[in-house]
Amino acid sequence: MSHTLGIRQAQKQKTRQAFLDAALALLEEQSLSSLGLREVTRAVGVAPTAFYRHFRSTADLGVALVDEALGSLHPMVRTTVATGGAERIPRAVQLIAGHVAAHPAHVRFIARERHGGVQPVREAIRAQLARFAEEVKTELAKDPEAENWNDDDLLMLAHLYVDQMLITASLFLETLESPESAESSEAERQRVVRLATRQLRLISLGRQHWLD
Repeated sequence: MSHTLGIRQAQKQKTRQAFLDAALALLEEQSLSSLGLREVTRAVGVAPTAFYRHFRSTADLGVALVDEALGSLHPMVRTTVATGGAERIPRAVQLIAGHVAAHPAHVRFIARERHGGVQPVREAIRAQLARFAEEVKTELAKDPEAENWNDDDLLMLAHLYVDQMLITASLFLETLESPESAESSEAERQRVVRLATRQLRLISLGRQHWLD
C-alpha cells in the first residue's frame, strides 16, 4: 500500500512541476495577469479540472513560482554574506551572475511580477525579499563595523544590498538577451561584473561612515 501511495505522490509531484514549467514558459511572452488557466492545462496536456488538484488559481500557481524562483536561494545568500571581508562582494556578484545564467526565466518572472497586477504574487515576492533582508541583516550584524549600529539601521543597510542585488540580476539578464556576438556578450557581462562590484562597494563605503 505504501509503495502505491509513493508512486501516486511522485506522479502528483511530477504533474505539479509540469504545471509550473508550462506556466513559466508561457510567461516568457506575457504577464501572469493575462495567463489563462486553459493555456496552462493545454500546454501540460491535461483537462482543466486537473489544475485544481494542485492549485486554487493562477495566482496560487504564481505564488508557487515565486517560491521556486527565490526559495532555494536563501542558503546561498546566507553563506555568501557570511563570507565577510574582501571576498563578500565578488562572491555575491558571481552568485547573481550564475543564478541568472542558470535560471533566466525565473529571474525574468520575478522582475516582471514584482510590480505586476497580481496582488498575492506581489506580496509573495515582497515577503521573500523581506526574508532575504532579515538574513542579510543577521550576517551584517556579526561584522566589526556593525558595532553601535541599531537594528533599524542594519535592516535599512540590508535592504540596500538586496535591492542592489536585484538591480544586478536585471543587468545580467539584459546581457543574456542581447543579440550581440558571443564575444561582445562576454565583454558586456564583464562590464556588468565591474559595475555591480563598484556599486556594492559604494554601499559598503557609505556603511563605514554612516555613524561619523
